[in-house]
Amino acid sequence: MTKTPIHAAAMAAAQLAAALLLAAPAHADEAAQMARGKELFSTATPAACALCHTLKDAGAEGAIGPVLDELQPDAARVARALRDGIGAMPSFKATLSEADIAALALYVSRASRMK
Repeated sequence: MTKTPIHAAAMAAAQLAAALLLAAPAHADEAAQMARGKELFSTATPAACALCHTLKDAGAEGAIGPVLDELQPDAARVARALRDGIGAMPSFKATLSEADIAALALYVSRASRMK
């Protein structure tokens, strides 16, 4: 079977549509993670991030920990700090699930880079 330009274009369109359909859940999942991360950052339990840290997107003006908008940590750094603690910050490994750590890490890394 010889591929015609129309056949090739149809195949490309079908591949693009499939890729978009597969990517949609990832974007929805990321949006849900960002919302969960912001919720965890802003609430008093279990991590109470906003009490110590400043992060403009969350409306947080804590004065103990670093200003996250200036530090702009990547997600791996945030997750490591949450799991292991750092400086005066305790570990939250026992009180946060891995999913919540991932959501907080994603949120802080993205929100701290927003201008």
